Amino acid sequence: MALFEYFPNYIWNLSLAIALESGAKIGEIVDMCEPIRKAADEGADAGTAQFLEQWVAMADKLIGLAEVDEQKGRLFSAATKLKRAALYLLTAERMQGHGHPGREETFKKAQDAFLKSIRFAKDNCERVEIALDDGVMPALYIRAPGDGPKPCVVYCNGLDSSKELLLWSGLPQALARRGVSCLCVDQPGTGEAIRTYKLPATPYSEQWASKAVDWLETQSDVDKNRIGMTGISLGGHFAPRAVAYEPRFAAGACWGANHNWAEVQQKRLNREGENPVPHYWKHVMWVFGAKDMDEFFENSKDMNLNGHMDRIRVPFLVTHGEKDRQISLDYAHQAYEQLVNSPKRELKIFTEREGGVEHVGADNMSFGCDYIADWFAETLGGHTK
Repeated sequence: MALFEYFPNYIWNLSLAIALESGAKIGEIVDMCEPIRKAADEGADAGTAQFLEQWVAMADKLIGLAEVDEQKGRLFSAATKLKRAALYLLTAERMQGHGHPGREETFKKAQDAFLKSIRFAKDNCERVEIALDDGVMPALYIRAPGDGPKPCVVYCNGLDSSKELLLWSGLPQALARRGVSCLCVDQPGTGEAIRTYKLPATPYSEQWASKAVDWLETQSDVDKNRIGMTGISLGGHFAPRAVAYEPRFAAGACWGANHNWAEVQQKRLNREGENPVPHYWKHVMWVFGAKDMDEFFENSKDMNLNGHMDRIRVPFLVTHGEKDRQISLDYAHQAYEQLVNSPKRELKIFTEREGGVEHVGADNMSFGCDYIADWFAETLGGHTK
């Protein structure tokens, strides 16, 4: 199994794959991508404005069609179209460099379409805000069905994702089906937290993860003794770090073992491995609140889990794609080997046999969703049937 490679560069194909895994329609993908196929020949950064133009145009068409449905009282149909509009807008916005014309407007339009879609669809999804010491962390709360307190998993972003993409990854729904609630967070440096509240990323994820636990402990439908945490992509740093330093977490997992991201930056300077987004260095400077490269490297120097994994004393799962082109498979083995004090450690490598071999399963996320959801259900007291 491999990534769908429509464009001549990995970064554009990654965005396309994420959209497809999140619910895009192939006919709409073709209509958006065919006019910009030649633009991709100029490199990952050039042509992103044309990418924005085509994807926003499709989203605007869907929003218009949803308005017709709404006028007829067909809210479920409107919701379906609005969800895809939000997806296309977030994908287009993600491709733009910091400060690119139209980026802020596109993100706001995506948020509006998304919130309207979940309201019209009556989805099991509630937007909440979690107070931090220096601002607000927006989140989406997906409740497991049934009475009584349930286990819950905090699910965090990577470098360039958002809580909506976490929802569309399918993991929150897979957890809920298994009796485990899920809190998808826009932690500092991601989603609304950086765009609306100007909160940069920090290596010390326990600072904001602890606030998520505080919030969950106030919810009557959450069993405070059965709270876990996972993260996707760069969340493979944030989740293990938080579980290592926040003793209230009962279990943890990472979808992609981002064990030493500081070292990965040195590799990327040497053009080793693939970047996740266009305009990469401008993006990471913005995410980490740095004015230049020197400040970025200073702010991100502690993005390294060596010397921290032995603090994890609860069950922990490490997953990784066998052919991850962004983050070396070696990091998964390093993470697993350093879980010396975890009473139940597990390493799952996704291979050609099942798929999900690319970075965080961009070629097929279903196997990661099911495996991680099953593991949390078995570990936190949910069910798998």
